[in-house]
Amino acid sequence: MKRRLLFSFALAGLAVASAKSYTVNLYSPATVGNTELKPGEYKVEVVDQKAVIRNGKIESEAPVKVETGDVKYNTTSVRFSNDDGKMHIQEIHIGGTRTKLVFNE
Repeated sequence: MKRRLLFSFALAGLAVASAKSYTVNLYSPATVGNTELKPGEYKVEVVDQKAVIRNGKIESEAPVKVETGDVKYNTTSVRFSNDDGKMHIQEIHIGGTRTKLVFNE
């Protein structure tokens, strides 16, 4: 019984350790999934193929694909599309890395 419990905690620890998190600043309102995000600093956590975006009580989940870009991004930047009068997050380029988060909306 103790072994199963320890094994469960070890698996949970690995799942948390495999999650990547990034900080993103939004300077204007934007939507991801069905959630409208206000300007502010957000923590983006990528687990498997989902991005969880948090800022206080605001939380949104969206499918995401992690890709490697051709060049190293100098700063973190957000690429938007303007659909139906709203800004939708398409991509987030992570500064200091070649990592690109592509949202599959």
